[in-house]
Amino acid sequence: MAFHLYILQSTSTGKFYVGQCENIEARLLRHNSNMVPSTNYKWPWKVVYTENYENRSMAVGREMELKKKKSRIYIENLIRNWQTRPD
Repeated sequence: MAFHLYILQSTSTGKFYVGQCENIEARLLRHNSNMVPSTNYKWPWKVVYTENYENRSMAVGREMELKKKKSRIYIENLIRNWQTRPD
């Protein structure tokens, strides 16, 4: 079973949200349906970055790593590099 680290960006405010889940599509739907208290006032959201992990523990570890940085510049660089990577 795969788990995902994801970064969402609010299309209304430009803010980022870092999280992890098993199913990105279902989780995005929850964020955009105002079912997640920490994001319900900044929707709509779009997925701008993902990383895949073998288990939830690894995804949670990476989520905590990114959140501890508290750096918008770091997140923007991650996204920029991810969007320009060769397929």
